[in-house]
Amino acid sequence: MSYEKVKQATKTIIGTKQAVKAIKAGRAKEIIIAQDAEERITQPVIALAEENGIPVIFVESRKELGKACGIQVGAAVVAIAAD
Repeated sequence: MSYEKVKQATKTIIGTKQAVKAIKAGRAKEIIIAQDAEERITQPVIALAEENGIPVIFVESRKELGKACGIQVGAAVVAIAAD
């Protein structure tokens, strides 16, 4: 289901660093995290999202999350940006 949400989103921000920037800038409305990503990579993003009241959704696979974003590699973190 969340993979579909990513596919349908008009603006996605892919990657941990970019997602953090989007959260800090107030542009992220939702964060999608791959459960098979390393915790040391995802934990700071989850904490920042929770501090800012941004919903965090978990999906199973980095590979599938990357595919949903239209990229050839896996994605650990994707932010859906406010339009």
